[in-house]
Amino acid sequence: MGIQRIESVLYSVEDLDECVRFFTDLGLAPVERDAARAVLATVTGQTVRLETGEIPGLPPALERIPTIREVVWGVDTPAELDALVARVAADREVRLDADGVHRAADETGFGVGLALAAADDTERAAPRPGNTLGHVARWNTAVSPVGRVRPLRMCHVALNIPKAGREEAVAFYIDRLGFVPTDVVKPMGVFMRCPGDADQHNFLLCHRPDRAGVNHVAFEVPGFDDVIEGGNHMIAQGWREARRLGRHTVGSNVFRFVHAPCGGRVEYAADMDRVDGAYGTRVHETAPPHHVWTLRTAKDAPDGSGV
Repeated sequence: MGIQRIESVLYSVEDLDECVRFFTDLGLAPVERDAARAVLATVTGQTVRLETGEIPGLPPALERIPTIREVVWGVDTPAELDALVARVAADREVRLDADGVHRAADETGFGVGLALAAADDTERAAPRPGNTLGHVARWNTAVSPVGRVRPLRMCHVALNIPKAGREEAVAFYIDRLGFVPTDVVKPMGVFMRCPGDADQHNFLLCHRPDRAGVNHVAFEVPGFDDVIEGGNHMIAQGWREARRLGRHTVGSNVFRFVHAPCGGRVEYAADMDRVDGAYGTRVHETAPPHHVWTLRTAKDAPDGSGV
């Protein structure tokens, strides 16, 4: 089938301690650490890699550090991996490193890696049961706090690209790597999914800012409570919210964004649309609203009066 998931995201950072603290507060598990680099993991074994200084073999950073330098995608079989590598190598250098990752640069200049997807035998926790009239799933049990939120996985990456050459940038991922375009928003960018995943999108190339750089990385958590409690915990630890709680229009996921010291933002996400081939590719001549709803208070009263 091909690409199944995000395998790792690599950031070039300046303040390693601050970035490790950020992702630890977010709920990732520390895996490796030395004076120059750190690795943290999601519940399903994907990794966030933080590097200081020069990173041999990677394309130059496309914006001022801190920023994303590389996204590695996990492939299901050796045969599929060989086929994808061959497509990429048709007109550019592809290097196989000791860690088993085949590395190249995409059309914009971001590092792109391909590797066999790590085995994921994580036991899937059932969603928290809910109650409504006529549909009761929780009897004689009160809801308790989630506690420490642990992201299940990185569910999508969003990168900014220049408007010039955006068709070629998108075509690289669709034609060579097999990504499936789901929503093409002409004024903004292209949402696409991995062929081995059912999320409405795993990847977004956004040309609206007309520059190359990191936009955000999204981490799926089990439910709404995790999005809310996770965001509350990040604020309590001193991190700054980038976008208040809401639900997206494209993808439908509940979201909460936090500014990240590694560059861009991170998103807690839950309840994204799952799609299959019947969804097709939906083309939007104008950009849909960013969200179905966001959290409002009396301070957002239309007359500006507040409370």
